Amino acid sequence: MRILKITLFVLTSFIAMGSNAASFDCARAETMTEHKICHQLSLNDADVKMATSYNILKRLVPMGTRSVIQDEQVKWLRLRDQCRDNLRCLTEVYAMRQQRLDLYLQQIYQRGPY
Repeated sequence: MRILKITLFVLTSFIAMGSNAASFDCARAETMTEHKICHQLSLNDADVKMATSYNILKRLVPMGTRSVIQDEQVKWLRLRDQCRDNLRCLTEVYAMRQQRLDLYLQQIYQRGPY
């Protein structure tokens, strides 16, 4: 039952984010990195997927773990922004972050059944 709820949440998150495309408002993009994400479909998709995974995780983990994940996200954003508009760099840092978030999600899933 919980897996079904998570799946529905993910689907509605993707639909809701579709209007902005990236996980942030591209009309307010300020940095070179944000502009690159808004104009590059693969980065845009990676950003939405990462943000969705991150938001789901924040709701599923206890507070202590939540603060660790939030601290990691802040550090990752700094790393991401160092890429500036370098497509290869951005692609790699998004893949790295998504792998880490997927690992957390897998650990939660393995604790089931829900």
